[in-house]
Amino acid sequence: MKRSLWNRVNVGQVLGVGGAIAGLSLAIALGPGAQKGQSLPIPTPTGLVIKPSAHSVEETEQRFVNLLEERGLNVLAIVDHHAQNAQGAGLNLPPTRVVIFGNPKLGTPLMQCRQSIAIDLPQKMLIWEDESGEVQIAYNDPRYLGGRHQLGGCGNEAIQQVAGALDNFSNEAARP
Repeated sequence: MKRSLWNRVNVGQVLGVGGAIAGLSLAIALGPGAQKGQSLPIPTPTGLVIKPSAHSVEETEQRFVNLLEERGLNVLAIVDHHAQNAQGAGLNLPPTRVVIFGNPKLGTPLMQCRQSIAIDLPQKMLIWEDESGEVQIAYNDPRYLGGRHQLGGCGNEAIQQVAGALDNFSNEAARP
């Protein structure tokens, strides 16, 4: 399986290249976006869209990464908080992974609207096993991020396209 920059990294490595990651962007440019009449999920008050997965953390991650790669998106990193970080520190944490991915064709225009959105780019997908043993998949709703960074009308088309793509990708990765 091909990865653009890293195969697996720990949090320290990701933070060490934060500037490079921020410059690479949000990302879903060529993937399917929101279609007319498509109902997008409602995020939590903190801007997360959370969905249950019918698969293990590992299988959900693999299905998601495969979808991204099939559509030509850049998988920049996979952070394994459980195995690489918690266990390395002698701490317990259920399986918890973050896939960081992007394509500058949508992220860069959003950063041209307001550079502060770079703190939330590229896009991330969180996959974890919750306290009841169920697997969840979550992402930051791009519409929430647009409000957080006060984009106003700038980038609306890109925000809607990304929101639709994240909804579609997470549904495909999580469904039986």
